[in-house]
Amino acid sequence: MASNMDREMILADFQACTGIENIDEAITLLEQNNWDLVAAINGVIPQENGILQSDFGGETMPGPPFDPASHPAPAPTPSSSAFRPVMPSRQIVERQPRMLDFRVEYRDRNVDVVLEDSCTVGEIKQILENELQIPVPKMLLKGWKTGDVEDSTVLKSLHLPKNNSLYVLTPDLPPPSSSSHAGALQESLNQNFMLIITHREVQREYNLNFSGSSTIQEVKRNVYDLTSIPVRHQLWEGWPASATDDSMCLAESGLSYPCHRLTVGRRTSPIQTREQSEEQITDVHMVSDSDGDDFEDASEFGVDDGEVFGMASSALRKSPMMPENAENEGDALLQFTAEFSSRYGDCHPVFFIGSLEAAFQEAFYVKARDRKLLAIYLHHDESVLTNVFCSQMLCAESIVSYLSQNFITWAWDLTKDANRARFLTMCNRHFGSVIAQTIRTQKTDQFPLFLIIMGKRSSNEVLNVIQGNTTVDELMMRLMAAMEIFSAQQQEDIKDEDEREARENVKREQDEAYRLSLEADRAKREAHEREMAEQFRLEQIRKEQEEEREAIRLSLEQALPPEPKEENAEPVSKLRIRTPSGEFLERRFLASSKLQIVFDFVASKGFPWDEFKLLSTFPRRDVTQLDPNKSLLEVKLFPQETLFLEAKE
Repeated sequence: MASNMDREMILADFQACTGIENIDEAITLLEQNNWDLVAAINGVIPQENGILQSDFGGETMPGPPFDPASHPAPAPTPSSSAFRPVMPSRQIVERQPRMLDFRVEYRDRNVDVVLEDSCTVGEIKQILENELQIPVPKMLLKGWKTGDVEDSTVLKSLHLPKNNSLYVLTPDLPPPSSSSHAGALQESLNQNFMLIITHREVQREYNLNFSGSSTIQEVKRNVYDLTSIPVRHQLWEGWPASATDDSMCLAESGLSYPCHRLTVGRRTSPIQTREQSEEQITDVHMVSDSDGDDFEDASEFGVDDGEVFGMASSALRKSPMMPENAENEGDALLQFTAEFSSRYGDCHPVFFIGSLEAAFQEAFYVKARDRKLLAIYLHHDESVLTNVFCSQMLCAESIVSYLSQNFITWAWDLTKDANRARFLTMCNRHFGSVIAQTIRTQKTDQFPLFLIIMGKRSSNEVLNVIQGNTTVDELMMRLMAAMEIFSAQQQEDIKDEDEREARENVKREQDEAYRLSLEADRAKREAHEREMAEQFRLEQIRKEQEEEREAIRLSLEQALPPEPKEENAEPVSKLRIRTPSGEFLERRFLASSKLQIVFDFVASKGFPWDEFKLLSTFPRRDVTQLDPNKSLLEVKLFPQETLFLEAKE
C-alpha cells in the first residue's frame, strides 16, 4: 500500500497524464485500481492494444477501453515526472488528432481559432495575421501555461486542454488613437507591478516586481522558488475577482497599481484530509493483533509506528531543511523555517532569522532586564528521533510558549557535511574547542540536540546540552532549570547595571553642573570684558572731544583782538558775564566790535555758543539769537552790560 507522500505523487502524475482536474474523481479512479498508476491511466486513456508501459520495469497491465471525449489530453505539472505513458516498442498505435479551441484576445477584439493538435504555433499566427492584419514578425503570442514557445512548436507537445485563452502583444506597433481602452491596456502591459506577498506560515513578506505582461502562472512559479510550496498546493488570498485564469496577464487581472498585497499559504493535502476522515471511521472497528512489544519506545512519546518509521526516512523528504553551502545564514534559516512548518505545522518555536552573531546580539548584548537565554536547535534528518522530537516535544504548546517568552531560538541543520563543518567552525569560535568536540563526537541517533547558552561578561557559557531521546516533561524541567540559573545571574547583572547607571548619572550631573558653572564664568568674563571695552571706547571719545574743544578754544583765544584800554579814543563797552558756576568773566570790547567776537570770547573760556546761550537781564533776551555781525552798539550792549550764561536744553 502506498504511503501518503507516494499517493500525492501518484495523484499528481495521474492528473498530469489524464488531464482530470477534479481531485475527487481522480482519487476514486486510483482507488478502483488499488493506486496502480499504470492501470489507472490505461483505464482512462484508450490504446489500440490496451497496454501502457511504465519507465521502471516494463511491466504491462491490460486496461479497459475508455471514452476519450470525457477526459481531455494531459497537461504537464511540476511534479509529473515520475511516470510518462509510452507506446510499446513493437507496435505503432495510431491516434486520432485532437481539436483544440483557442480564444485569442487583441486589444478590443476576440478571435476564435480551431486547429488540430498536430499544427504548430506558427500556423496560429498565420491565421491571426489574416484576421487582425498584423504581420507575424510584429506579433507576440502570450498566455501559454508553459511560458513563451517557438513558432515551430507542435501544439501536441504542449499537452494543452481543449479550451485555451491567449492574447497578442504588439510592442512595436503604436496603439490606435481611437481606442483609449486599448491604449490603457498597452500602457499597463509596459508597467511594472510591485506584488507584496506574505508567506503565511513563516510571516515573511516578499516584494516582487513583475511586468504587466507577466502571467499569474509566472507569479505562482516564482513564489514556488521562494517558499518551496508547489503551485498546486498554494492557497492564495487577495487576487481580484477578475483573476480567474492563471494564463491571464497581470495588466488584465485587475491588480492595484503600483502595489498590490497578496497572501500565500500551503493547502492541506486532499489525500491526507480524506484519509484522516476515513481513519476516524475505520479506527473504531479496528482491533490490533500485535502484542505491542515492538513499539514500546515509540508509545512512550505518544506516537504510532507509522510516525516513527514513515516520517523518519529522509528519502521521503521533498526538500532538505537547509540548502547546502548557503552564502547567507538568514536565507538558510528562512528555508529551514518554511520546511519545518510544512513538515510539523505552524505551532513551533519562532526561529531567529539571521546569523549566529546576530542572535548573540539579540539575546545578550542588550540591557540586563531585556536579556534572554539562547537556545540552539541542531537538526539531523538521518536520526530516527528527529521527527518524534520535533512533532511531540519541540512543537508542544507548552514548550513553544516557554521558549518564546524566555529564549531566543536559533536553528541549524547538520544533515549535510558542509553545513555540519560550517557550524562546527562557528561553535569553535564562539564556545571553544570543548563544545565543538562534544558536538563533533555525537552519533547520528543522538540527534537532534538542544543547546542552552547563557551570555556572560567575558564569554558565552553552555548551560545544557539536551539530546533528542527525552520527553516533554524532562525537556521542560531542563529548560526551567537553565532559566533559574539565568535568572539568578540576571538579577546580579541588573543590580550591577543599576549601580553603574546610578554612578554614571551622578557623574553626568556633576559634569553638567561643572559645564554650566564654566559657561556662567565665561559669560561673566565676557560681559566684563565688553563693559571695559565700552568704557574705554567712551573714554577715548570723550578725550577726543575734549582735545577737539581745547583746540577750538585755543584757536578762538588766539584769534581774539586785543582787549582795548579804558582810556581809548574809540568808545569802549565793558561786559560782565556770569558763568553757570557763579564766576564772572569781565572784558572790554570796542563798541564797534561785532557780537561774534563776544561769542568767540565766551567759547574760548569753555562755553561754546552752540551749547550755551547768552542772556541779558533787563530786558531779558537771548543774545545768541541776535545777528552776530551787528556791533555791540547796535545790539545795545554799550557802555556796559551784565550777561549770564545758561546751558541749552
